[in-house]
Amino acid sequence: MPPGGEFDVFLHGDVFFDLVFTGLEHVPRPGTEVLTSGMGSLPGGIANLAVATARLGLRTALAAGFGDDVYGGWCRQVLAEEGVDLSRSVTVPQHTNVTVSLSLDGDRALITHGHDLPMGADALIGTPPPTRAVITDLGGGRAGQSWWRTAAARGAAVYADIGWDPTETWDEALLEPLRYCHAFVPNQVEALAYTRTATVAGALDRLGDHVELAVVTLGADGAVARDRRTGEEARAAGVPVDAIDPTGAGDVFMSALVYARLQRWPLPQCLDFAVLCAGLSVAQFGGSLAAPGWGDISLWFDAVRGERSCPQHAYEPGLAARFEFLGQVIPAGPLADVRRAAGTFAAHSDLSERYPRRPWRDAAESWRVRRNSPTVRRVQG
Repeated sequence: MPPGGEFDVFLHGDVFFDLVFTGLEHVPRPGTEVLTSGMGSLPGGIANLAVATARLGLRTALAAGFGDDVYGGWCRQVLAEEGVDLSRSVTVPQHTNVTVSLSLDGDRALITHGHDLPMGADALIGTPPPTRAVITDLGGGRAGQSWWRTAAARGAAVYADIGWDPTETWDEALLEPLRYCHAFVPNQVEALAYTRTATVAGALDRLGDHVELAVVTLGADGAVARDRRTGEEARAAGVPVDAIDPTGAGDVFMSALVYARLQRWPLPQCLDFAVLCAGLSVAQFGGSLAAPGWGDISLWFDAVRGERSCPQHAYEPGLAARFEFLGQVIPAGPLADVRRAAGTFAAHSDLSERYPRRPWRDAAESWRVRRNSPTVRRVQG
């Protein structure tokens, strides 16, 4: 592992503009209209992980492609404002990927439209920068990319996911690349399917043959993990919250797990911290901007200890005792609030906000100039 490293975390993936709807009474049916009680706009996809790691204070770099439209400019600016290094990212002449997330009955359904980048990951990244950790998805043929293997060979700890197998054949050969990885973090359904086992304990046994740290997420019930090198095992129960949207909770879990492992905490504390951060995220809209900062974590910890009044969190002595270690790791000094998803991004009312550079507004103005130019051909309806 590079001592200190240029970055703590290096990421590559697709950025999406996410539009999240919550409070649906039922799934939309053809020929009907469904009204929702909540809506949020925010960067999604790999941005979930990038923002979540940066908010915990990790030096985060992202190599991604951004569309040259208003959505792409807005997503790029939000990530830059969150402290994510985008020097290895590019803007490409295509529209931004878009996902609509419908949150219903504790889960979500996604509708996505997007395009592949005009260059592959290896061409975009080249030689990855020195980094302590890499988070990557090895599904969809991405296991064959060389950039993450290069990072691993140079000492980076690779935290991998494979995701849902759309063919549902769950070929165990898909697990072979895990031998280059430090950790594998599937959900329970994926873990049982890939290992062809009937229990989570059995899945951990099989996954331990492939990877040093095997973690299985259990949704609202928490997570379990086993470290082959140290022999540690841990199970973390879910943290009760008033959930409104589970979009991106798995990404927040992964980000918090990476943070805790880089701090070399004991495995039970790593798992508790990841479960807590994921739980706090589902009380907000979406994934990236729902990720908790240290101010959110400190507020929750003070509330469950009865040291601060908070309408979202109650005094819970059991949780206070379980998370007593937070008192030693929450950064000292003032902890800033973090940005949350808004219904839309403003065109005029944002002039007084603390973010002075608004390239999406510049892009919108550029389009208005082009539209009104006499050289632009008008289409008469």
